[in-house]
Amino acid sequence: ARPTPAHPTPRAPVGTLELGLTEQGLGRGTSMVCSEQIVTMSSSSSSNIIESKSVKNNTAIGGKKNHNKYRRDKPWDTPDVNHWEVKPWDETDGDALPGGRLLEESSFATLFPKYREKYLREVWPLVTRSLDKHKIACELNLVEGSMTVRTTRKTSDPYIVLKARDLIKLLSRSIPAPQALKILNDDFHCDILKIGGLVRNKERFVKRRQRLIGPDGATLKALELLTQCYILVQGNTVSVMGTHKGIKKVRTVVMECMKNIHPVYNIKRLMIMRELEKDPKLKDESWERFLPTFKKKNVQRRKPRQLVEEKKKMAVAAVASSSVTASAREGGSKGTAAKKKKSYTPFPPAQLPSKIDMQLDSGEYFLSERERKSKKLEEKRVASREKSEEKRAAREREFIHPSLLRGDGAKIVENGGPKIKTDEMKAKGDASEDVERLVNKFAKPGKKRKGVESKVEDEDASDFIVGLDKKKKKKKDKRQTTE
Repeated sequence: ARPTPAHPTPRAPVGTLELGLTEQGLGRGTSMVCSEQIVTMSSSSSSNIIESKSVKNNTAIGGKKNHNKYRRDKPWDTPDVNHWEVKPWDETDGDALPGGRLLEESSFATLFPKYREKYLREVWPLVTRSLDKHKIACELNLVEGSMTVRTTRKTSDPYIVLKARDLIKLLSRSIPAPQALKILNDDFHCDILKIGGLVRNKERFVKRRQRLIGPDGATLKALELLTQCYILVQGNTVSVMGTHKGIKKVRTVVMECMKNIHPVYNIKRLMIMRELEKDPKLKDESWERFLPTFKKKNVQRRKPRQLVEEKKKMAVAAVASSSVTASAREGGSKGTAAKKKKSYTPFPPAQLPSKIDMQLDSGEYFLSERERKSKKLEEKRVASREKSEEKRAAREREFIHPSLLRGDGAKIVENGGPKIKTDEMKAKGDASEDVERLVNKFAKPGKKRKGVESKVEDEDASDFIVGLDKKKKKKKDKRQTTE
């Protein structure tokens, strides 16, 4: 028989067993972790007994677990005890700290905006008197723009300093002092909801925040009546004062409003829930069948003007193309010709040259900035000079008779005046003859002139004096009669 050792073999730790297998050829530093089995070493025998955890678990699952095994009777816990009731701190009723006072000083500080400085200076005596009743010290620092509250040696309520912290936070968020001082009561709680980072677009954020307030504050007032909370929307935050239940409802409405869900829908649900609370029969039933469910609708928004104009242009082009195809069909063979289909190629089109590539091709890339600017300036001057020459030629063309111009309107411009070609000079002589022919045609009968010169010679002042020709005729008649 083998002698038993003085010290029994220690039992392996429950859970995992790590075995180093460096000498068995499985690789240096290799380890195996047995997570499903527990290895126990027995001192009475040399064999190893392996027990499976799964067997133990099965036995535990097979039988019903006794949950009341370790429970003890609690005679003080009766059904009429309200565990949610918050009793106020009352020193006369025996509420006191274990050591009689707080061991360390606790303090909280918060900053306030510049526009609140004047109001805080006016109401600070009221705040100080209210905090002195609870033996809390307060300080208003106008240099740093901060408010501080701290405990003193006389402070007995350990939670009142947190209430004082909420008070200065509410004062800095533009809540009136009489309303903010209600937070010192145990029935009131507060929450500051940050809505500034929920919407990226500034204009959209302002619209949704205004939607939460409503016309003349009607939406906010309805929310206050339904939740029994005080709500103030200021800047990028929403300050709420009330019970825990009411604050939770307000938070839901505000967050959904920032997610583009109108507050009216949630207000309607709250109104129905308030009516259902009055019925004791529905106390233990689900209210989902009574509450309305609103589906999200995709309302078509107004399209930008550019998109509308592009759509109109496309419609006009489609009508024009349809009319062209109709006329082509009537024309016959022209309309029968179909468009050639482009052959499919798996290769993409060639990449267009970039601005740098074009500069490298022209050599402009290697020029300095000054040379580049001077080159661009010179190109602009040349282009403007050519444009001015074209405009000048067009103005001079207006003073040339249309018959003197050929179909292409060719002419030579030298020394600031037009010089017509030889063919045009011949045409000029023919044009002058046509003018003389027209003048003779419309002349008075008996006074037709062969040329313009004869017209000037035959002209007399009597032709321009009214009645002078008649007097001459009368004198001639008298002379003939006397004779």
